[in-house]
Amino acid sequence: MKKYLIVGLGNPGVDYVNTRHNIGFQLVDAWSQASTFSFKPDRYADRAEIKIKGRTLVFIKPQTFMNLSGKAVRYWLNEEKVPLSNLLVLVDEIALPLGHVRLKLRGSDGGHNGLKDIQEVLGRQDYARLRFGIGQDFAKGQQIQHVLGAWHPDESKAIEQGIERAIEQIKTFVLAGPQLAMTQFNQ
Repeated sequence: MKKYLIVGLGNPGVDYVNTRHNIGFQLVDAWSQASTFSFKPDRYADRAEIKIKGRTLVFIKPQTFMNLSGKAVRYWLNEEKVPLSNLLVLVDEIALPLGHVRLKLRGSDGGHNGLKDIQEVLGRQDYARLRFGIGQDFAKGQQIQHVLGAWHPDESKAIEQGIERAIEQIKTFVLAGPQLAMTQFNQ
């Protein structure tokens, strides 16, 4: 049975719930709420698992804070014996319009501290990441406030549509492979 590690990046704690930086948590939580699995606290992360068509998906929400996500990712890759090719990290992206998604199979951290830590800990850049657009609607010098800020009510429709698209892209990544997932869903 093929096994995948799906990592939703975010920051633990009530102060970060519904913030743009926590879209990775929101993505896996949305899938959990629409399905039959739930997260339980475990080592370095909240963890859940489901089986889909002969594949096991292990979901984690690192509880090490965004800037130290690599420790949880490395632990769960090793613990679950998941090959790097079956790792998918879900992350916010200011360079994409709100609600747009883009799957990449490798690349730089793009200035994202969560990806930066994962790459430093793993010593590699060749793992898949699904970037979820949070937009660039902020004044010069206000990037941190934008990223750590709460979603605005008028953004909810774009967020919901983006989450639905991202979940379908993750399913396609797992069931049909990354190339088809990129062709069908990248925006």
